[in-house]
Amino acid sequence: MKRTQLEHFPNLVAMFLARVGERGDAPFLWAKRSGRWESVSYKEAARQVAALSASLLQMGLKPGDRVMLVSENRPEWLIADLAIMAAGCVTVPTYTTNTTRDHTHILGNSGARAVIVSNQKLAKTLVPAVLFSSDCHDVIGIEDIRTGQALEGARFHQWDELTRNGHDLEPLRQRIAGVGRDDLACLIYTSGTGGAPRGVRQHHGAILHNVAACTDVIANDFGWDDEIFLSFLPASHAYEHTGGQHFPIGLGAQIYYAESLEKLAANIEEVRPTIMVVVPRLFEMLRQRILKTIEKSGGLSQKLLNRALAIGQERYEKGTIPLIDKPMDLFLSLTLRKKVARKFGGRIKAMVSGGAPLNPEVGLFFHSLGLTMLQGYGQTEAAPVISCNRPKNGIRMDTVGPPLLNTEVRIAEDGEILVRGELVMHGYWNNDEETGRVLQDGWLLTGDVGHFDDAGRIRITDRKKDLIVNDKGDNVSPQRVEGMLTLQPEIAQAMVYGDRKPHLVALLVPEPELVSELKRDEAAIRARLQKAVDRVNADLSVIEKVRRFILADEAFTVDNEQLTPSMKIRRHVIKAAYEDRLDALYGR
Repeated sequence: MKRTQLEHFPNLVAMFLARVGERGDAPFLWAKRSGRWESVSYKEAARQVAALSASLLQMGLKPGDRVMLVSENRPEWLIADLAIMAAGCVTVPTYTTNTTRDHTHILGNSGARAVIVSNQKLAKTLVPAVLFSSDCHDVIGIEDIRTGQALEGARFHQWDELTRNGHDLEPLRQRIAGVGRDDLACLIYTSGTGGAPRGVRQHHGAILHNVAACTDVIANDFGWDDEIFLSFLPASHAYEHTGGQHFPIGLGAQIYYAESLEKLAANIEEVRPTIMVVVPRLFEMLRQRILKTIEKSGGLSQKLLNRALAIGQERYEKGTIPLIDKPMDLFLSLTLRKKVARKFGGRIKAMVSGGAPLNPEVGLFFHSLGLTMLQGYGQTEAAPVISCNRPKNGIRMDTVGPPLLNTEVRIAEDGEILVRGELVMHGYWNNDEETGRVLQDGWLLTGDVGHFDDAGRIRITDRKKDLIVNDKGDNVSPQRVEGMLTLQPEIAQAMVYGDRKPHLVALLVPEPELVSELKRDEAAIRARLQKAVDRVNADLSVIEKVRRFILADEAFTVDNEQLTPSMKIRRHVIKAAYEDRLDALYGR
């Protein structure tokens, strides 16, 4: 089954069926039920895809119709996604955290004709939006959905009934024969930064381009074997949709679905994944946990960590280490690094970080402990991966690596990163004005500022829209300051503010452990956070220093958004809610 490059598949379902033909009864999708991991084979998944796609057409859906998908990560999520596409329809994934208002906007904007929802809890906010919709009349419940009364204009269907048949895959193959790479596969809605969420039109070829290019990284830099993924980021986000769902299909891999964020660490040890798609916030949390554990152990453990970090720094900067350090390096590999590796299952090839900037200090920390971390870069508008660090090119923590295979990247005169290739979206759904702003002459204008280093790796320096210009005209990169703040063990999230102001102020979210430790005493929490801010300010220039801060309300605590893939999502929401209070800091 192994191959160094993927075939030129016409669509995502064709790629899936090719893997079904190769893998057959081999396990594909895993979920924990009643305390035990249970699998769905490639062959059984294909049967369900065939049955559900036929049922969607029997409901009256036609090729090109949109179907909303509202579910936590689980095997049925990917089966539903493939079935929607297999019917010639378009998947509209949405966040499980969406409100009724969010669902109403997306249903109205996309014109979705049907929705698939996983459980009663998610249906509670979704069904009222369906009743407001003039286009959507069919609701499919993966689990039993109870409304308590008949709802006019809405038809409810059960997953089990719709997936009962479908043993013959030939009708499925015939249905998808006319679906090409340029055809629309999904509408993935952006966070709404700067306005209402926009539907990104990702075609089959865009995602297939990403899958083939990412497979090139694995095959040529690590070796393509029987890969195992652990899925925990929201599948409705472009990063996980491509990287954690369709990329594993391209590899013929197995996907385990994590039980929850709380059980993620235990699931990693159980599943022993070979590849993980992650966000920087996870690494920051894990780094703090490791540091606290070693701090409690003290003595030898602390000394070993310090030596590991020192040797890791030397290897990173010079590419090698002195002969005198090699015995200690070997000892660390047999002790500390081996212990850390076991915590990650013992067979991780690479942990790919994306969705937000990774602080180089965090990346170097894990590399020093023997974990290979690849920082990637992308946007929903590019399906979403544009570049990724590769061991063969030399991993630099302050870069996001070279462009992917068959991906053109150039730097505009003002420093903006431009991207061209099959991975680029066909535009925003029903939004020609915004499409014309970001797509020009075939190039995607990313809004990010950067340059190539001497090895052809992309170094991102700023976000055009996010630059803070103070009242003296000095430019400040908020991401740098925010990244340094969130490295402090007391701070979970940070947003700095100060456009056209004399100095920076900040909105801070304390770590939940700190809040518990101090029994929610706001004065005590503020005092601890002030010390953390003081430590950061000591390493910042005058224009970057944070002079004052406020605490976020409970609605924005880390419990709700600790793994949100993009800081930009939080920036828009938090700024709108806190702007007056942040402005008030300047009057003190």
